[in-house]
Amino acid sequence: MTLRDIELFCEVASQRSFSKAARTLGVSQPVASETVKSLEEHLGTELINRSQRPLELTPAGQVYFEGCRELLNSFRRLEDRLLQLRDKVVGPVRVAAIYSVGLLQMDTYVKHFQQQYPEAQLELRYLHPDEVLRRVLNDEADLGLLSFPPKRAELVNIPWQSQEMVLAVPPQHRLAARQKIQVAELNGESMVTFTPGLQIRTEIDRWLRQAKVDVAVVHEFDNIENIKRAVEVGSGVALLPVPTVRRELEIGSLRIVHLEDVQWYRPLGIIHRKHKVLTTAVKRFLELLQQPPESFLRGDVSPPSKRAAAR
Repeated sequence: MTLRDIELFCEVASQRSFSKAARTLGVSQPVASETVKSLEEHLGTELINRSQRPLELTPAGQVYFEGCRELLNSFRRLEDRLLQLRDKVVGPVRVAAIYSVGLLQMDTYVKHFQQQYPEAQLELRYLHPDEVLRRVLNDEADLGLLSFPPKRAELVNIPWQSQEMVLAVPPQHRLAARQKIQVAELNGESMVTFTPGLQIRTEIDRWLRQAKVDVAVVHEFDNIENIKRAVEVGSGVALLPVPTVRRELEIGSLRIVHLEDVQWYRPLGIIHRKHKVLTTAVKRFLELLQQPPESFLRGDVSPPSKRAAAR
């Protein structure tokens, strides 16, 4: 049994899939399956219930997974301490982000980080908000990027961005030519919005209730892309963060209208487990995230390690 075997088992347990774990670690699915089978034979107990899809851990598998995860974390901390002595930034950086963080914005961060630290392995996954939170809490992600991040005792919550909420309308809508409106003008509008249970839906409902505005909800989706598509075809209007509609503004498929008598913003935050020891690579990416992406295009951001040394 090797550390690589343990890492492979943890990946299978985390993703609940042999094929996904194999792709992540760059091995074949038979290798992943055989590795877990060998571990089970070595331990004398079944770790994974293969009759379920997605795969489920047995009680013994859950205990083993938690122990192996701690073992891997301890090894990474030790490895990181040694690498710091050589002033190298290497190792995995696991980031879970909601879909609407923005591919273009994150691509800027990812490219800059990979240029600065080519020996670090950045893994960025776009997920449902509940899955982002679950992965961070279960130590399956080092950092999480969320809107309206929850305040929980076991989490560190770092404010990241504040995005203005605007009204997105199709070009033919009666409000499309307006730059600003009073929020009361939304009364009676057909609204495309988020599904109940999402925090952003809870906040939008609260805002409208406080403003004494009644809208007619015609469609509910769990992601911004579907909301935008529904608005484009004329199903209704939507309250969305400005950065999420930039592409549609450029191609002319949507218009935005500002709300002049209210200030509604979507906060984005960076979360990680409170007592988690962040590796140097994770710290560097966290520092990078807190720089505006526009500064990379201007070329006036030095590597975080150099900025830290200069202070």
